[in-house]
Amino acid sequence: MTDTIRPEDMPEVIIEKLNDRKFGEIRELFMSMEPADIALLLEEVERSRIPILFRILPKELAAETFVEMDSDEQELLINAFNEHELKEVVDELFVDDAVDLIEEMPANVVKRILRHTDRETRNTINEILRYPKDSAGSIMTTEYVSLRPDMTVSDAFERIRRTGVDKETIYTCYVIEDNRKLLGLVSVRELLLSPYNTPVSSIMETNIISVETTEDREDVANKFDKYDFISLPVVDKENRLVGIVTFDDAIDVIREEHSEDIQKMSAVSPSDENYFKIPVWKHAKNRIVWLLLLMLSATVTGTIINNYEAAFTAVPILVGFIPMLMGTGGNCGSQSSTMIIRGLALGEIRARDIGRILFTELRVALISGVTLALVNSARIYIMYRGDNPLFLSITTGLSLIGIVALAQCLGALLPVLAKLLGLDPALMAQPLITTIMDAFSCFIFFNIALLIMSIGL
Repeated sequence: MTDTIRPEDMPEVIIEKLNDRKFGEIRELFMSMEPADIALLLEEVERSRIPILFRILPKELAAETFVEMDSDEQELLINAFNEHELKEVVDELFVDDAVDLIEEMPANVVKRILRHTDRETRNTINEILRYPKDSAGSIMTTEYVSLRPDMTVSDAFERIRRTGVDKETIYTCYVIEDNRKLLGLVSVRELLLSPYNTPVSSIMETNIISVETTEDREDVANKFDKYDFISLPVVDKENRLVGIVTFDDAIDVIREEHSEDIQKMSAVSPSDENYFKIPVWKHAKNRIVWLLLLMLSATVTGTIINNYEAAFTAVPILVGFIPMLMGTGGNCGSQSSTMIIRGLALGEIRARDIGRILFTELRVALISGVTLALVNSARIYIMYRGDNPLFLSITTGLSLIGIVALAQCLGALLPVLAKLLGLDPALMAQPLITTIMDAFSCFIFFNIALLIMSIGL
């Protein structure tokens, strides 16, 4: 049925069927959709209609959709649920999803949610909430399949059948001792390909990559990208298994971290809220501090220009080259900083590589600067034939080479220095680099111009 309905028309179709009370057809449409798509669809309808449509969903699909919904819609539904409906949804949530939900909800809603969880689940939730927000412990789940080394493959399958329904993933099983010390792991594929009487200890993988509960969650997510994991064990300092991180949580972390970096690189205070749901005053607050800092720092550029008023008077045409030189400096610095920030985020570049970085950037700057200078000289000889083109070509050419070299070195160095100081390298991005280079570009340009003028060219 959905093959004939365009995705953008789906909200309108659903509402039309809801008005006609065709609940069976709506349910059929929903069952052919993915939970994430249903969640997006519910955001498109009137808020008063969301609880009605949500109640049409089958129980399991409803819980999966609930996890994908925005926190505002989740709170709306929780307030609309009776106690039985709330319990049904909470019972279907995995522990890590329940933790995410609780972190987003106000206190009165959290109390209602916790009232419908058993003591063991509440203890697990509280334990996870105690971990630092950006740690592996904060994004892990305790719902994994554990096996004993003395089990046979047959015993392992029996345990998976008995407990797997409540686990977030069953594709990787973890082999532990009685004290929960992690010994190894075994995939369901390996179990399927082994005879039933084979001991788990003889087929388990003992070369395990794990993370500690306090490890930074961004580093954890990068391990998924590097090793193509489905899940990753989380251990304490004594190598006892306390949980696992699954690939869907890693993807969420990568998305959030990239969004945060993009905002920081544009001089905006990070926010993980939906753009349209952020109040205007908060949008302004997230931007205005940086705008003030950048505006005030730009006064340095104005001071430098004022100090070289004599050069303007002698050769007024110099003023026309300032925007081009400042723009080139900012652009080169931004290019360099973007590459270095990316390399730091992916682990391709480390702080100790600073010498190699500078050597690379200086060579790139030499090629770029000379190319720009030659093209700019040709432009000057075409456009400024009667205005001493030799003087203008030499002045702007040398300025371009110096500005490009400085911009690319600064653009490379500042993110690395930020990393060494424990700051986010994304802070050292386009707005800050551009503001710094505006001042340096003017300084370099006018000093070179005065030097060339003193020579008498």
